[in-house]
Amino acid sequence: MVNGILGKKVGMTQMFDDKGDVRPATVLQAGPCVITQKKTSAKEGYEAVQIGLVEFVKESRLTQPMKGHFAKHNLPPVKFIREVGVEADGAKAQSENGEGGVKVGDKVLIDIFDNEKYVDVIGTSKGRGFAGVVKRHHFAGGPKSHGSMFQVTGSIGSSAFPSRVFKGMRMSGHMGVDKVTVRNLRILGIDKEDNLLVVEGAVPGPKDGYVIINKALKPPRERRGFAGATTIDPLKAAKKAAASKSKK
Repeated sequence: MVNGILGKKVGMTQMFDDKGDVRPATVLQAGPCVITQKKTSAKEGYEAVQIGLVEFVKESRLTQPMKGHFAKHNLPPVKFIREVGVEADGAKAQSENGEGGVKVGDKVLIDIFDNEKYVDVIGTSKGRGFAGVVKRHHFAGGPKSHGSMFQVTGSIGSSAFPSRVFKGMRMSGHMGVDKVTVRNLRILGIDKEDNLLVVEGAVPGPKDGYVIINKALKPPRERRGFAGATTIDPLKAAKKAAASKSKK
């Protein structure tokens, strides 16, 4: 089975849990996707599949190599293509049966997250243009009194030795448009009819930005007895015990 799916960021909202607490949530359009190519350990040296997000795109917007790539397997033209991994069972089925497991042309739908609680989301962060050191690297800056430009970088010289600026020096420059991975976002809801996935927390990128949604690589371990409605609040328990003693 495929480990991930492609999608878009719809936007953010908020949801209320059973206790009435507000949970920030992000709505993602997850799929539908189609498998456009299969990577095998015998040919490419690793097991993976190339999938594309099915959405309307003019064929004239595609290059000739991409047109040939899709026409080879009679696939619809897609714009956003990425590689995702396959589970060990799926890879084993491919190696044993050859044509078994996943194959080119299969659909990848949101139901791959039916038994999952957490996902990892990969996106491209928003572009912030040319930014200074205070915004880009969270420098404290200098004095904010009159006559001081408190957001300037400050001295970067290194005297007579080595008489140069070290590589990697934190300075002003281009900020954003970076590949960002957010791990272990809790799944709050799945809408199979509209291919929507609701996760708790923020996802990198703007609205309508493309994202890759994978099953959590290292999901957090659930701690028994430390969460849920059956957990006893020690503060409330102490107050309740003190009130019962005072009545006696």
